[in-house]
Amino acid sequence: MAIALYMDVHIPQAISDQLRRCGVDVLTAIDDETNQLSDDRLLERATQLNRVLFTQDIRFRALAESWQREGKPFAGLIFGHHLSGTIGQFVRDLELIAQASGPEEWRNVVEYIPFKW
Repeated sequence: MAIALYMDVHIPQAISDQLRRCGVDVLTAIDDETNQLSDDRLLERATQLNRVLFTQDIRFRALAESWQREGKPFAGLIFGHHLSGTIGQFVRDLELIAQASGPEEWRNVVEYIPFKW
Protein backbone atom coordinates (compact mmCIF):
# COMPACT_ATOMS: atom_id res chain seq x y z
CA MET A 1 0.00 0.00 0.00
CA ALA A 2 1.36 3.42 -0.91
CA ILE A 3 1.68 6.31 1.50
CA ALA A 4 0.30 9.81 1.08
CA LEU A 5 2.63 12.77 1.59
CA TYR A 6 2.06 16.10 3.30
CA MET A 7 4.42 18.90 2.25
CA ASP A 8 5.63 21.52 4.68
CA VAL A 9 5.12 25.10 3.52
CA HIS A 10 8.81 25.54 2.64
CA ILE A 11 8.99 22.68 0.12
CA PRO A 12 9.58 23.87 -3.46
CA GLN A 13 6.43 23.56 -5.56
CA ALA A 14 8.47 21.76 -8.23
CA ILE A 15 8.90 18.76 -5.91
CA SER A 16 5.16 18.48 -5.28
CA ASP A 17 4.33 18.96 -8.97
CA GLN A 18 6.77 16.30 -10.15
CA LEU A 19 5.59 13.81 -7.53
CA ARG A 20 1.99 14.34 -8.59
CA ARG A 21 2.97 13.68 -12.21
CA CYS A 22 4.46 10.38 -10.99
CA GLY A 23 1.13 9.45 -9.39
CA VAL A 24 2.09 10.17 -5.77
CA ASP A 25 -0.68 11.43 -3.48
CA VAL A 26 0.61 14.84 -2.33
CA LEU A 27 -1.10 17.49 -0.23
CA THR A 28 0.73 20.73 0.54
CA ALA A 29 0.22 22.92 3.58
CA ILE A 30 -0.70 25.72 1.18
CA ASP A 31 -3.35 23.58 -0.56
CA ASP A 32 -4.67 22.56 2.87
CA GLU A 33 -4.66 26.20 4.01
CA THR A 34 -2.57 25.32 7.06
CA ASN A 35 0.58 27.20 6.05
CA GLN A 36 0.24 29.51 9.08
CA LEU A 37 0.13 26.70 11.65
CA SER A 38 2.99 26.07 14.07
CA ASP A 39 5.17 23.03 13.42
CA ASP A 40 3.54 20.95 16.16
CA ARG A 41 0.04 21.74 14.86
CA LEU A 42 1.14 20.92 11.30
CA LEU A 43 2.56 17.57 12.42
CA GLU A 44 -0.72 16.89 14.21
CA ARG A 45 -2.64 17.82 11.05
CA ALA A 46 -0.59 15.48 8.88
CA THR A 47 -1.17 12.72 11.44
CA GLN A 48 -4.94 13.36 11.44
CA LEU A 49 -4.86 12.91 7.66
CA ASN A 50 -2.60 9.82 7.94
CA ARG A 51 0.04 11.49 5.74
CA VAL A 52 3.81 11.34 6.16
CA LEU A 53 5.15 14.87 6.39
CA PHE A 54 8.12 15.99 4.26
CA THR A 55 10.10 18.96 5.51
CA GLN A 56 13.40 20.71 4.92
CA ASP A 57 13.19 22.57 8.22
CA ILE A 58 15.72 21.31 10.79
CA ARG A 59 13.59 22.59 13.69
CA PHE A 60 10.70 20.48 12.40
CA ARG A 61 12.97 17.43 12.35
CA ALA A 62 14.01 18.16 15.94
CA LEU A 63 10.34 18.41 16.95
CA ALA A 64 9.54 14.99 15.45
CA GLU A 65 12.59 13.45 17.14
CA SER A 66 11.39 14.94 20.44
CA TRP A 67 7.96 13.37 19.87
CA GLN A 68 9.69 10.02 19.26
CA ARG A 69 11.50 10.24 22.62
CA GLU A 70 8.28 11.27 24.40
CA GLY A 71 6.24 8.50 22.77
CA LYS A 72 3.85 11.03 21.22
CA PRO A 73 2.38 9.42 18.07
CA PHE A 74 2.69 10.91 14.60
CA ALA A 75 2.27 9.58 11.06
CA GLY A 76 5.96 9.89 10.15
CA LEU A 77 8.39 12.55 9.00
CA ILE A 78 10.88 12.66 6.14
CA PHE A 79 13.62 15.26 6.41
CA GLY A 80 15.76 16.44 3.52
CA HIS A 81 18.04 19.40 4.08
CA HIS A 82 17.73 21.73 1.10
CA LEU A 83 21.52 21.75 0.59
CA SER A 84 21.89 17.97 0.70
CA GLY A 85 20.24 17.15 -2.62
CA THR A 86 18.68 18.37 -5.81
CA ILE A 87 14.99 18.60 -6.58
CA GLY A 88 15.41 15.53 -8.78
CA GLN A 89 17.01 13.54 -5.95
CA PHE A 90 14.24 14.47 -3.54
CA VAL A 91 11.58 13.56 -6.09
CA ARG A 92 13.20 10.19 -6.83
CA ASP A 93 13.56 9.27 -3.16
CA LEU A 94 10.08 10.46 -2.18
CA GLU A 95 8.49 8.62 -5.10
CA LEU A 96 10.28 5.41 -4.07
CA ILE A 97 9.22 5.83 -0.45
CA ALA A 98 5.62 6.65 -1.35
CA GLN A 99 5.19 3.71 -3.69
CA ALA A 100 7.18 1.08 -1.78
CA SER A 101 5.98 1.53 1.79
CA GLY A 102 2.78 1.64 3.76
CA PRO A 103 1.50 4.00 6.44
CA GLU A 104 2.03 1.47 9.23
CA GLU A 105 5.77 1.39 8.45
CA TRP A 106 6.02 5.14 9.04
CA ARG A 107 4.33 5.56 12.38
CA ASN A 108 6.66 7.53 14.69
CA VAL A 109 9.55 7.29 12.21
CA VAL A 110 11.94 10.06 11.16
CA GLU A 111 13.93 9.36 7.97
CA TYR A 112 16.59 11.40 6.22
CA ILE A 113 16.91 11.83 2.46
CA PRO A 114 18.38 11.95 -0.12
CA PHE A 115 19.50 8.36 -0.07
CA LYS A 116 23.04 7.78 -1.26
CA TRP A 117 22.83 5.67 -4.44
